[in-house]
Amino acid sequence: MQPTDIRDPEYFHKVVDCQWACPAHTPVPEYIRLIAARRYADAYMVNWQSNVFPGILGRTCDRPCEPACRRGRVEDAPVAICRLKRVAADYKGDIRARLPLPAAQHNGKTIALVGAGPASLTVARDLAPLGYRCVVFDGDSRGGGMIRSQIPHFRLPESVIDEEVGYIVDLGIEMRLGQRIDSLKSLLADGFDAVFIGSGAPRGRDLPLPGRQEAGENIHIGIDWLSSVSFGHIEKIGKRVIVLGGGNTAMDCCRSARRLGGEDVKVIVRSGFEEMKASPWEKEDALGEDIPILNWMVPKEFTHADGRLTGVVFETVQAERDANGRRRLVPTGEPDQHILCDDVLVAVGQENAFPWIERDAGLEFDRWDMPVVDQVTMGSTHPNVFFGGDAAFGPKNIIWAVAHGHQAAISIDKLCRGEDVRDRPPPMVTLASQKMGIHEWSYDNDITLDRRVAVPHTAKALALADITVEVELGYDDRLAFKEAERCLNCDVQTVFTDKLCIECDACVDICPVDCINFTANGDEAELRGRLMAPAANPTQALYVSGALKTARVMVKDEDVCLHCGLCAERCPTGAWDMQRFLYDMAQPGQHACHKR
Repeated sequence: MQPTDIRDPEYFHKVVDCQWACPAHTPVPEYIRLIAARRYADAYMVNWQSNVFPGILGRTCDRPCEPACRRGRVEDAPVAICRLKRVAADYKGDIRARLPLPAAQHNGKTIALVGAGPASLTVARDLAPLGYRCVVFDGDSRGGGMIRSQIPHFRLPESVIDEEVGYIVDLGIEMRLGQRIDSLKSLLADGFDAVFIGSGAPRGRDLPLPGRQEAGENIHIGIDWLSSVSFGHIEKIGKRVIVLGGGNTAMDCCRSARRLGGEDVKVIVRSGFEEMKASPWEKEDALGEDIPILNWMVPKEFTHADGRLTGVVFETVQAERDANGRRRLVPTGEPDQHILCDDVLVAVGQENAFPWIERDAGLEFDRWDMPVVDQVTMGSTHPNVFFGGDAAFGPKNIIWAVAHGHQAAISIDKLCRGEDVRDRPPPMVTLASQKMGIHEWSYDNDITLDRRVAVPHTAKALALADITVEVELGYDDRLAFKEAERCLNCDVQTVFTDKLCIECDACVDICPVDCINFTANGDEAELRGRLMAPAANPTQALYVSGALKTARVMVKDEDVCLHCGLCAERCPTGAWDMQRFLYDMAQPGQHACHKR
């Protein structure tokens, strides 16, 4: 194998597993250390720069960072990265003086943004300080998109939405709320320099089963029902409620129904419990509120009498695979079950709907009637039209919408400057030693077994009595410090200088996970198999040095290294050093910084 080129910014970026897994590439260990130091405003600003909505995401993010966390490799539970983000938001104080000011001068370019959700707001946040006039159109009367309309207030208080959407609007964004766009061609004809479409996936899938029309008054599409609840149009529901679907929307529906009068609320799913699309913590929260989840049941018919819904008939199924390995659901042969109910909430998926985009407007659509969108630039086949969030690739989550918004903003900035949108600016990267003394580091490197700290909750009786009462209370500063201390600081990299090594093997002896090896070089597959602890994860790199004096090489498995620094403490020559790696994603206008 060739020596590892640690000058490549993506090499150590991938080693910081939590940041690598985050679509917006938030510097997770950096803000967690700031929280441990009780520098909450600093931690908030680190988040705000990359993920834009720290207080919102600290309550609602799907947490792709947590399954990647190295703490989860030595204990059962990863660091509570998402809930620590909320700590930064809850304890930050007034940070308005640290936010960008509205641009002093308009640069002559005007951008239309369709939808006032997280993707569009991210684009506006990135472009407005550069002098762009950003005009946001949305049919709702308040900004936030699905953040406001589809996430129940007991999970996300409106005050948090108002605050973080307000930070963006205060940059001089022109909000045309209550103004729905009916024609892309008309919008393009209005003279905008670029159009960004972040209109989400606004249409919930229906179930056209027998009885659907006759009992329709009491059968509700989940996302539409949640929106009506959010805006105060619906304040009650029947006592017996069935929720159809196994995703996060279904979990929000069933928990909302419990708070609006549902005494007997059931979630009924066609798949197994483990196969449900809902996040594990969402399912746990529903079960914790005494909502049963019934699996392997497929709805066949809505029953009704005198124009009112009376129940749903279900067929019991099981999963089988055919000769080609394709999974299908087949009936078990058990008798159908008729479950009585007063209302049904249908949460079986969402679809994109673009009736307002004329098919002769210059955009290509694929066979699923989705726009053809470049996954890097977020551009469509029309040079001036960009997409992001659920509108781009179908329903995902807020953090993906933010990531799309950042990339689209770079593209729009380059388009307006007459540059190639595919020429992406590099990230901002630093690598600095953390050594303070011979055996002292400027960060906590004590690797201990610490169980994850539970997040306090409102008492169940109080939470179920009021749909506006927030269920999760968040960490206080004491619990936040305890949880922050579980972070293994995987952005503090073990950097090896081969010319200083005397091959004493002291680092090998002290390494607690046997990730360091001095051995003969070889092909990667063969080398991985003969290390002291075989490197079984090929998706994470081996750190390979140049040839040492004995012709051996140092090989470290980045997948299992805990970044504890014991190798650097033990090394008599300083061949090992602990260096803090900070990776900030590029944003529009960054090239201007390079010129200064």
